[in-house]
Amino acid sequence: MCGIVGLLVRNPKMRDSIGELMLPMLIGMTERGPDSAGLAMFGPSVAANERKFSLYSGTADFNWTKLGHDFEKHLSIKAKVEPKVNHAVLTTSLEPETVKIWLKEHYPQLHLLSVGQLMDIYKDVGTPAQVAERYDFKNFKGTHLVGHTRMATESAITPAHAHPFTAGEDWCLVHNGSLSNANSLRRKLQYEGIEFETDNDTEAACRFLQWRMREGDDLETALNHGFEELDGFYTLLMGTSNQLALVRDPFGCKPAIIAEHDDYVAIASEFRSLAHLPDIKNAKVFEPSPKEMYVWKL
Repeated sequence: MCGIVGLLVRNPKMRDSIGELMLPMLIGMTERGPDSAGLAMFGPSVAANERKFSLYSGTADFNWTKLGHDFEKHLSIKAKVEPKVNHAVLTTSLEPETVKIWLKEHYPQLHLLSVGQLMDIYKDVGTPAQVAERYDFKNFKGTHLVGHTRMATESAITPAHAHPFTAGEDWCLVHNGSLSNANSLRRKLQYEGIEFETDNDTEAACRFLQWRMREGDDLETALNHGFEELDGFYTLLMGTSNQLALVRDPFGCKPAIIAEHDDYVAIASEFRSLAHLPDIKNAKVFEPSPKEMYVWKL
């Protein structure tokens, strides 16, 4: 059992408060996921020739300044490193694949959480309130976000096993449920050249959709293939550079509730995480249907 939350702010005047609006949503899912928590935040874009790399060190005393100096010295290119406790965001104009290779060779202890122009990912062990306070979630600003609280049922409690998972650029996924065929999916995808970082079943779903889109599917087509290939019970919430997307398995076993308002779209596993939102009484609140894709764009 896990908790998912999503928030897309339609009203530009409210985007500086997205962290404050989200915080009770995430903490409201504590009973559904007390082991670890994570958040993908979509904020202002970096320059067109730049990418942001969200990094996790596992220790608050990691020398991020040295990493920045080493990066610029070895690769002869400017980089900005913005630390936040166990995490940092590295911004550079260097090709992503070159950055990934350099990090693996020189800082193999770091975990690369995401790459993109708008999205930063933070995830760690602890209760949702602890993780949110650690990384100051309440002061985040942006257009939309995807969050998750985890109760581990099939793999270890580590930051790497926490959600969101990501593949490609500015794309992430969180999951409530379980997949019975995650191992067979993993074997199939490894044969296709897809690499895995954990034994989490959610990563199998994430990499499956990554593979389908790599083969030319758009997100909706990839998800339709998912209904055929993903065996189990699940609610999946995804974030891209300009949208949120939600699907439930054909049986609709895992809960979800949606609130659509002129100012925002909010999603959670239970209504209690939506009850505090502004003017919620005038929102359209409903349960999404099984095997149907819901998409909200900025």
